[in-house]
Amino acid sequence: MSHSFIAQPQEPHKTKASVRFFSALVKFSPKLLMAILILPVLGGLLGVILPAFGWLPALDKTQFNLQGFEQLIQTPGIIKMIALSFFSSIISGLLAFIITLLLLATYFDSPWLARIQKLLGPILVIPHAAAAIAIAFLIAPSGMIARLLSPWLTGWQSPVDWLLPHDPFGISIIMGLTLKELPFLLLMTLSAIAQPALNSKLRAQYRLALSLGYYPMTAFFKAVLPNIYPLMRLPILAILAYASASVEMPLILGPNTPPTLAVAIINWFHDVDLSLRIKASAGALIQLLITVSVLITWWLLEKIALAITCKTLSNGKRNYGDAFIAKGMQIFTVFLISTIALALLGMIFWSFAGYWQFPQAMPEQWVLLHWQSALQQVQTPIINSLSIALVSTSVAVILTLLTLEYEKQNGSQLSNCSSLIIYLPMMIPSIAFLFGLVWLQETLHANATFINVSLAHLLFVLPYVFLSLAVSYRRLDPRYAQVAASLGASPLKIFIQVSLPQLLIPILMASALGLAVSFSQYLPTLLVGGGRLNTVTTEAVSLANGASRRTSAVYALIQMLLPAIAFSMIWLVSTWQNKQRAQKMKTEVSL
Repeated sequence: MSHSFIAQPQEPHKTKASVRFFSALVKFSPKLLMAILILPVLGGLLGVILPAFGWLPALDKTQFNLQGFEQLIQTPGIIKMIALSFFSSIISGLLAFIITLLLLATYFDSPWLARIQKLLGPILVIPHAAAAIAIAFLIAPSGMIARLLSPWLTGWQSPVDWLLPHDPFGISIIMGLTLKELPFLLLMTLSAIAQPALNSKLRAQYRLALSLGYYPMTAFFKAVLPNIYPLMRLPILAILAYASASVEMPLILGPNTPPTLAVAIINWFHDVDLSLRIKASAGALIQLLITVSVLITWWLLEKIALAITCKTLSNGKRNYGDAFIAKGMQIFTVFLISTIALALLGMIFWSFAGYWQFPQAMPEQWVLLHWQSALQQVQTPIINSLSIALVSTSVAVILTLLTLEYEKQNGSQLSNCSSLIIYLPMMIPSIAFLFGLVWLQETLHANATFINVSLAHLLFVLPYVFLSLAVSYRRLDPRYAQVAASLGASPLKIFIQVSLPQLLIPILMASALGLAVSFSQYLPTLLVGGGRLNTVTTEAVSLANGASRRTSAVYALIQMLLPAIAFSMIWLVSTWQNKQRAQKMKTEVSL
């Protein structure tokens, strides 16, 4: 233990003041964290409810009525908008869940599971807008799939006018959401079951089932799935809540006549006719009801599935077409990874493509013109993206560390209610409260655009940073802190010199995740910023539907590179730290 922990005869006055300030800060941090998560959401919901029922003083409307809902009901195609939002989220969530289960069942006791995890891991940090652009390039009539199959298989010499993307049934949206949310659900599940005690228990149960003659896939569904599904429920509900009110994916991949309800609400909010804000607020409340309906539907599906499969868990049957399904999943795994790789490759091709005639699979000319043009115009959006991300992530990391230190000092974790509040921005669709947040800012004349947008990003960054850091902080061996305290170290010195150095890599990982979450925020930047603060994400989404495919590809790649650089830096630091440790161990052994 370092000699810096030896008690001093008398601490200087400044040191005592800093210790008192740190103690006060630690005590106050959980309250501040809860306030940051609760007040904007509740205030935003209030700011949506009042205009939805006709109270909007800015337009001289100060009497409550149902005019907004009446206008909403009379909107052409409103039923289809609601149906698109509901079914695209349910189906994409169900597909992501089923594929995740089949992948886990097929590779649960195989080294290939770790390899699949490494391959799909980078997909997790790709923003939704960039992923949507990549998928649009893949499935378009002149996209990579059509080019690879033409003319030798299809006979097409020119692009065929098919439905995808922008099909009226939401198939493109479902494809995009499934491919984007699948890595998230799989990696969250693997992270949950990686806990040593749980992992050893699951492995023991799985091998016991194998020893009793159960086929591998059957053993997984009967011995492992009942134990891990409770850990999967929250990530599933999070992706369902997001998908039901997603804007980026439907805006780039979805139909326009009519669009999903979330996209329609955005259009009404930005219309020059300010009275449409009342209809937009009413639509935001309906969107909230859609999200609640989606979550209730999933809960009902859980009950139905449990009732149907309950008896099969103990019927003694050892196989359910195991070999056939396993072979099919191996083929599907190759297809899935190839599809994702092809989508990304196609986007890279388009960013450098000059003349590229259909049906040629490769561009005839390679140029840097699109990158040169984009880099001249994207400097301000990149600076804005980095500034907002650094501010929101720094605040989130500091607040999370102080809150977790409060847990450690008090010897107990946050209450279940407080833990639920942390998930609040993830479970409530952002479109349901961001409108209200904008209305409140306008009412209070809060025109500090950068601060407003940074605080809005903090709402979404904070939950991910907290969840990322909480496990590592709570696993810290308390004996180091106890030894330091016994040598006279103050709580501040223990926090800075004992706890933080042990958490260097988790803190960097949480920071990279926070940056990635901030970089991907489209709706908070658009609504709270009022279009006055452009980021790479807002530019990428606006270009996806109007600019050339080559320019859109460049912006989407820039959007992907920002979080990729952050995670690459973490990897380099982690590699350097591991080398330093290995070198230190060799030196100690030699001595």
